[in-house]
Amino acid sequence: MKQRDLIRRLEAGGFLFERHGGNHDIYRRGSDIEKVPRHKELNENLAKMILRKWNL
Repeated sequence: MKQRDLIRRLEAGGFLFERHGGNHDIYRRGSDIEKVPRHKELNENLAKMILRKWNL
């Protein structure tokens, strides 16, 4: 899955970009935090795990 697609789905679920970390971008929704690796193409299993974790 492309990083851009994962970010779009997180933002549609209410997450907002907070800041850049060392190798990850940090997204926050209230007290929920998700770290997204800064790669153009993400491992498919990792992307599915992140989306499943937040029921997106």
